[in-house]
Amino acid sequence: MPLVPPTTLPAWKTLVDLADRMQTPEHHLRRIIEAPGRLDAFSAAGGGLFYDYSRQRVIPAVMDGLLALAVQRDLTGAFRRMVDGETVNPTEKRAALHTAARRLDEAPVDVDGRDVMPEIRAVREQIREFAAAVHAGRITGSTGKPFRDIVVVGIGGSYLGAAFAAHALAEDALPGMRLHFLANVDIHNFGRVAATIDPEATLWVVISKSYTTTETMANALQAEHFMRQKGLDPARHTVTVTAKGSPGDDPGRPVLAAFHMFDFIGGRYSVTSAVGGVPLSLYLGYDKFEAMLQGAEEMDRHAAAAPAGQNLPLLAALITVWNTNFLGYPALGIIPYADPLAKLPAHVQQLNMESNGKSVDLDGRPLETATGPIIFGEPGTCAQHSFFQLAHQGRPFPIEFIGVLRPRYPQPADVRSKGVSNHQELWANLVAQSRALALGKAEGPPERRFEGNRPSSTLLMEDLSPRSVGRLLSFYEARTVFEAFVWGINPFDQFGVELGKTMASGLRRAMADQNAGHPLPADMDPIARFYLRTLAAGRWD
Repeated sequence: MPLVPPTTLPAWKTLVDLADRMQTPEHHLRRIIEAPGRLDAFSAAGGGLFYDYSRQRVIPAVMDGLLALAVQRDLTGAFRRMVDGETVNPTEKRAALHTAARRLDEAPVDVDGRDVMPEIRAVREQIREFAAAVHAGRITGSTGKPFRDIVVVGIGGSYLGAAFAAHALAEDALPGMRLHFLANVDIHNFGRVAATIDPEATLWVVISKSYTTTETMANALQAEHFMRQKGLDPARHTVTVTAKGSPGDDPGRPVLAAFHMFDFIGGRYSVTSAVGGVPLSLYLGYDKFEAMLQGAEEMDRHAAAAPAGQNLPLLAALITVWNTNFLGYPALGIIPYADPLAKLPAHVQQLNMESNGKSVDLDGRPLETATGPIIFGEPGTCAQHSFFQLAHQGRPFPIEFIGVLRPRYPQPADVRSKGVSNHQELWANLVAQSRALALGKAEGPPERRFEGNRPSSTLLMEDLSPRSVGRLLSFYEARTVFEAFVWGINPFDQFGVELGKTMASGLRRAMADQNAGHPLPADMDPIARFYLRTLAAGRWD
């Protein structure tokens, strides 16, 4: 259907009126959440997860309006067209097929008349065989030592998702395998990694689609210099994950293996491609990586087929739109009540904010409404002792709580604090926080009162297995895409990261000239001049 601004849709106008209605005292959360059957009416299960939005500031009329918006925006149709390989990234004239990276059936996925699945399967098989050879000791470093340290050299989407998954699945790591991430061009990142690893037993995984990313190339150069200093041949200690034909795929620059990335999978959506597949298979074993693919595929199928009212990522996206555009909340806290999920907020932060932090729609018109909430978070219960004072009494923002039914570690039955296990204590806080945010507390002195009416959702996982982690990854990817489809924006480009990089390149040239003994340009911005001179002098006075 022709793209129109979402603000012109009938459902949007209905929701504007409903948002005004929700400001009245009778629609305070403390009143509406006590309605009989509230949880059953405002929750759904599917794709291996359970999503409870009963403590969001919604009533049946609001959900009717949001689901009408989903129909008027053809959200499920748009998602299926993406999965089927249509061009949904118009600025770069590409499909967006991260979902194809975890297709485990034999069905074709056509892009411009070509089935892309044989190439995807070939890369997966290459990963499986390479990981097996490393684990069996058939592939070793220069001195014959088996690889035990894996260092991922990449930034942004080339590491955030894999870092999340690796942290979440650390208990599944193969004995003796250690995974490190070298993302920041800050020399402290390199120095700490270099001080931790056994150089002779280290495999460096350099990840960059273009193989020109400045920070990644700087760190790759540092790694190569480090290896040569240790008397090691970089070609025997390096693999690349890159686009076919890039400088990282050059036979003239030999490496142990080059694994291909595809232009129809963007970095922040690439965890289930070779970007995550290579390091995670080396760290966990390929079977665990494939189990993660199975979980992601399960949620993909749910997102593509479930009716809107039972579609978890679609419902979550509609709640985001409601909170952002109609209730005016600027931010979203993601609080996993599971320490292994500690790196999830950082991954979702990049996934969502780089995808949906846009100022124009798909036709290049300035947006008439806000997109992309500010996303942040850390694990509960630590978050409760960090920023929940603001959550309860300061500026309100929605929160997404995540709970895990079965923990990784058992606790002896005779070890109880106040009569409960640690996991039960965790859940007591998980359940209490969402209720406290909703209800508030009207009695007592002013500093002990809480206005309540602060919305939250709760997402439940069965466990922290690779399959469950794959479901969670796919849930957040699909949710991000559904939000973009409502707003009519492109969640697959990221031109907003380029301006600062362009300016940095000019300053880099000036620094290089300065290193060679040349003066700074006379027309340089005086503030930039101050900082470059300060850096060179090592002092600011």
